[in-house]
Amino acid sequence: MVLPFQSLEDFRVELTEEHELFRKAVRSFVEEHLEPRAMEIEKTDRIPDELFEEARKLGLFGVGIPEEYGGQGGGHLMEAILMEELSRVSPAFGTAVAVRALFTTPILLFGTEEQKKQYVTPVARGEKFAAHANTEPCCGSDVAGMQTRAKKVNGHYVITGRKIFITGADKADYFVVSARTSPPKEDKRWWGITVFIVERDTPGLKVGQRFNVTGLRGERPHEVILDEVKVPEENVVGPVDQGFKVIVSTYDHTRVGIAAQAVGIAQGAFEKALNYALQRQAFGRPIISFEGIAFKLADMLMQLEAARLLAYWAATLADKGDKKFVIAASIAKTFATEVAERVANMAIKIHGGVGVDIETGVERYLRDALITTIYEGANDIQRLTIIRQMLKDLFGIKLVLT
Repeated sequence: MVLPFQSLEDFRVELTEEHELFRKAVRSFVEEHLEPRAMEIEKTDRIPDELFEEARKLGLFGVGIPEEYGGQGGGHLMEAILMEELSRVSPAFGTAVAVRALFTTPILLFGTEEQKKQYVTPVARGEKFAAHANTEPCCGSDVAGMQTRAKKVNGHYVITGRKIFITGADKADYFVVSARTSPPKEDKRWWGITVFIVERDTPGLKVGQRFNVTGLRGERPHEVILDEVKVPEENVVGPVDQGFKVIVSTYDHTRVGIAAQAVGIAQGAFEKALNYALQRQAFGRPIISFEGIAFKLADMLMQLEAARLLAYWAATLADKGDKKFVIAASIAKTFATEVAERVANMAIKIHGGVGVDIETGVERYLRDALITTIYEGANDIQRLTIIRQMLKDLFGIKLVLT
């Protein structure tokens, strides 16, 4: 036993020539289309429609989605490679492409065949945008505490509430929305939540203010207001009152992508720091020749490669359908996002004064890295998940921490 795992086989990372060919294809797209406009995205706080069109032509919105629903297939590992390559240059664009997984994953895992064909297919083809509306002013990581309500009335549901920090809401044609349909049970606080598919043009649904968060310029989140939004019963995703499981299972899967995004951020920051250290002269020689700079770069590279291996490892376990991927995803997400923060911070210091100049494009990596430590489960929540899952798997212990 390799505690808390069972065997050394659990640590196998299974990459193929297909994965490398895919990475090269995405890298080509990034260098030809995305990189020349990365600073434009940063300055205008908007992603040009032409970039989405080019991504659609390449089928990037369908990566990880089965071919029978309009996708490209490929699984979590292919999605991780995609997210890493996009985020190396523009984490905002990576988020804009990847957010569709927060909509498609719960439907693919828990939805009906009709829901998959009607809603997943156009999103996978890049014909429609989609978002995931769960976070509320009262509750982020505390999903069970949500206050949005859905009342059943004559074969449909009426939803009222407010969601905040919803990525992609401004463009979304479809939303996955969570709401409380029943009171929680005494011993099951999570009970009573249901997940719905809501179309954007449904009366009562309004996309409100944009939140000017510190990072991800070009793909900053919005609020979603639901004022007696009428949703047909057939738009319920998964069992009624058991939507908590739908939501947390979704995050278990999509969390791997955040680890990969953090790897991309760290890679981009490292490359900028390395290039600058080779070119910048001080006291008559390149600054990389100074031990203080060289050691920083060595530390950055060590942490970056460790984060990449963890992200690919979690993705491999998820593709195998191994239940241990849940703890692996939390480990990878927590480690990789904190590595991205440290690497970006060191990249700024290596650049010195120009590192905090917005025009150089270095400081944005730190702002974007900070976001990854918070969304899709803040890192302290991931630490709780890691210890709880380990004790549950090994000893059957249900740990309650406060």
